[in-house]
Amino acid sequence: MTQRPRYTAPMPDELHHQLRAGQHPARSMPCTHCGARAHQPCVLRKSGRRLPEPHPQRVTDWARSTACCPECQVEPGITCHDDGIPRAGVHARRYQEAEETCA
Repeated sequence: MTQRPRYTAPMPDELHHQLRAGQHPARSMPCTHCGARAHQPCVLRKSGRRLPEPHPQRVTDWARSTACCPECQVEPGITCHDDGIPRAGVHARRYQEAEETCA
């Protein structure tokens, strides 16, 4: 048998994120709804069953922290608003902007 060399150099975070194919980009941050850690799937709080998609609150938090909102012109990390009144979620165009930024 031949011995193959083992590479032990750490993978850069930017490259590691790109190689996580098939996962929603919102999994890169923790879920405020169920308490799932970053890069872990969301779970149901009562049964602990893993969900195939992240909770809507996690996706909203991801869009808020990733993209500028083209509709209300706010920077990443700032809540969207309608004429000065803060929204509970984010505008649909901000989701699109976050997905384009991630791609």
